[in-house]
Amino acid sequence: MKTGQKFTAELTGTFLLVFGGCGTAVLAGHAVGFLGVAIAFGLTVVAMAYGIGHISGAHLNPAVSVGVFISGRMTSKDLVSYLIAQVAGGIIAASALAFILKSCHLPLGTFAANGYGAFFEGAANYLQTNVAGAFLIEFILTFIFLIVILGSTDSRAPKGFGGLAIGLTLALIHLISIPVTNTSVNPARSISQAIFSENALALPQLWLFIVAPIAGAALAGIVYKVLAPEKK
Repeated sequence: MKTGQKFTAELTGTFLLVFGGCGTAVLAGHAVGFLGVAIAFGLTVVAMAYGIGHISGAHLNPAVSVGVFISGRMTSKDLVSYLIAQVAGGIIAASALAFILKSCHLPLGTFAANGYGAFFEGAANYLQTNVAGAFLIEFILTFIFLIVILGSTDSRAPKGFGGLAIGLTLALIHLISIPVTNTSVNPARSISQAIFSENALALPQLWLFIVAPIAGAALAGIVYKVLAPEKK
């Protein structure tokens, strides 16, 4: 596929991930709860894996692209294109969600942004960890996510099941960490929501949700190459 096609696919896919996942959180979270939001994120990945996976691989996430790049499966040119497309797609989706909330005469509030500690002060069912705890959970869960992605999309893996494995893993990840950080494992998702969030800590804490997922993904890319080296 040409770079432009991959760019458009990643922008569209990341738009759906943010619009579907974060949209469920901000528009229907009060009704569906953490479980519903987790399922929504998982379903968006499944949908896009089968919808655009054959075009771009359906990364939808800068951390995924970094992990795939480090594993040796994509070029630096594609990496840059993917990162731009993913962040742009997320911001466009967040813009649309902000407009819809305003049209419903609702405040943006936290806007499904990621955070930790005092960020969730007073929020029901959320835990208040410190920066080390937030970093560790995002790092570990992104590492696991990438191992599943790299393994299920390996040329030696069973065909046709990658999208399901990846989507279900993302749903599981959200079930684990929504109460702790609102679950990032995706810098594009975090950036887009932090821009519009009315929580004063959203932007100051954003760095963690860029660094931790990318670090976890990078380590996974290295580890997977050791665990399952390609035969020459």
